[in-house]
Amino acid sequence: MIRLPEKIVVAMSGGVDSSVTAALLKSQGHEVIGITMRLYQPDDPLEEANHTGGCCSLDEVNDARRVCEQMGIPHYAVNFKHEFNDKVISYFEREYKRGRTPNPCIACNIYMKYDLLLEKAMDLGAAYLATGHYAKIAANVESGRMELLRAVDPNKDQSYVLYNLTQEQLKQTMFPLGGYLKTEVREIARQFGLVRVANKPDSQEICFIPNNDYKAFIKKRADYEISEGNYYDTKGNILGKHQGIPYYTIGQRKGLGITIGRPLFVVDIIPERNAVILGGADEVFCEGLIADSLNWVAIPELKETLRVSVKIRSTSKAALATLTPFDDETVHVTFDEPERAVTPGQAVVFYQGDVVIGGGVIAARNDQHTQRLREQIAVSSNK
Repeated sequence: MIRLPEKIVVAMSGGVDSSVTAALLKSQGHEVIGITMRLYQPDDPLEEANHTGGCCSLDEVNDARRVCEQMGIPHYAVNFKHEFNDKVISYFEREYKRGRTPNPCIACNIYMKYDLLLEKAMDLGAAYLATGHYAKIAANVESGRMELLRAVDPNKDQSYVLYNLTQEQLKQTMFPLGGYLKTEVREIARQFGLVRVANKPDSQEICFIPNNDYKAFIKKRADYEISEGNYYDTKGNILGKHQGIPYYTIGQRKGLGITIGRPLFVVDIIPERNAVILGGADEVFCEGLIADSLNWVAIPELKETLRVSVKIRSTSKAALATLTPFDDETVHVTFDEPERAVTPGQAVVFYQGDVVIGGGVIAARNDQHTQRLREQIAVSSNK
């Protein structure tokens, strides 16, 4: 799609993707402004993450500034420290307290990038906010809706973490890298002379968790007592003691601190009973799920059952499933084949081909085995 020269704000993280995004747009004649979120301060309790963390650490802010200087474009750093703590970190802590596994990158996209940062871009008079995400946006003439699509590079596609974008946000957002392979993006960086970032590794950790040790992070910051509770097997028998439900996630095998002669996995977490359920590898699979906090992208709402492919985590393969509307805020997802480690708190995203139909948050596992298990634990824990 050919665009007339526009003023475009680029969310600069200091990495190769956002740097190439800015360089491509500038080469196309657009007026480009780089902007970086400052999420910590020098005296922040997260000092270690502040200096060595992911996309918004001090090191990354400085790299973004240097890239903008090299390209001859303005660079601004905006302080969203309090908003980040309120919308992302507090959410992260709250979800683990509830026995759920949060996705802070999605929360950051919802509240920081495509809310606050997009608003800042519009305040600067920009027509668009561009980011280095690997996804595509297209207008569907027939439906009249903006669509979110998978990127060309299946190994880098980030449409999963972008499912919550609204129609208005999609109209004001650009993903210039959606049509490129990651290898091509690194080569483009070298062609533009962006040597400092061309071979920079991708960030793989949660940006605000020092050393990727989320258990230590939660223990240090929790404003509630994290208490021991019982491990149960899938028949309701007590196996031992766990350290506290915030330290566990569905499908987890390592760090359980218990052995019974065969591999054990976390099958379910029942926070109201302070119970962690352990089982064998085959017991981690689930027939379906209930999703809420829905956002529909390609359609305005779900009125009838719909065949889709479903992703229950960013790195998982899409699985065939049927969506069934329950009410305006909830859908049931029934898999064609049981899926491993369906995890409350994580996103579930619905696709048809390359098009994101919509998505939501996994509220609960939904199958007969899970229901029977919870009933058994309720009886056992009341004895």
